[in-house]
This record gives sequence, structure tokens and C-alpha cells, in this order.
Amino acid sequence: MKAIISALAISVTVLGACDITHPVAVVGPSDTVFRGTATATLLEGGWFQVSNGKTSCSGRYTPTPKAKEVTFPVRCTNGLTGIGTANFENPSAGGGEILMRDGTEWRFIFGQQALLV
Repeated sequence: MKAIISALAISVTVLGACDITHPVAVVGPSDTVFRGTATATLLEGGWFQVSNGKTSCSGRYTPTPKAKEVTFPVRCTNGLTGIGTANFENPSAGGGEILMRDGTEWRFIFGQQALLV
């Protein structure tokens, strides 16, 4: 029994330490492109950060294994805030939109396709 508990503890520790990072591209007002990364961990959820060179935006999200959609708050260094909605095609790719408080709608994509934006 101790061996099983030890194996589980090691597995959780190893999996919890694994970060999975994917590229992200966000298109904001006037087709301004923000680029960055999204990182997810098994135990801590995920976070993203993007920048267009002048402004940076970031947020935290809590992915769930069965959910195909997740919402999350977004905060930018220029004072803008909003709510994002991500739709997962699979655990490493998808996209969605961010509705900012100023009424603008931003689109984003994450995964390897983000490198093409």
C-alpha cells in the first residue's frame, strides 16, 4: 500500500511540475497583432501573456479536462480589461474572443496556427 501511495505522489508531483506552453496570437483594434504564449499546468491552471511591443495583456484561466470552453479575465498594461472565452479544438489548439470593457472585440488563436498570424 505504501508503494502505491508513493507512486501516486511521485506521479502527481511530476505531472504537476509539467508546464505546457503554446504560442498565442491576438488581433485587437485596427488589426493590431499581439503575440505571446499560453502556459498550462495540471495543478495550477493556466495563464497567458501577449504583447504588441507597446501594450501587454495577460490573464489566468482554469482548464478542465472535459470542458471545450473556458472564460477568463484579461488585463492590459494600458488599463483595458475584459473577459475572454476560449474554445478548445484539442488540448493544444483553439481560439476565441475577448470582449473588452470599452466594447471592442478581440480575436485570438493558440497553438501552432498562431505562428501564421
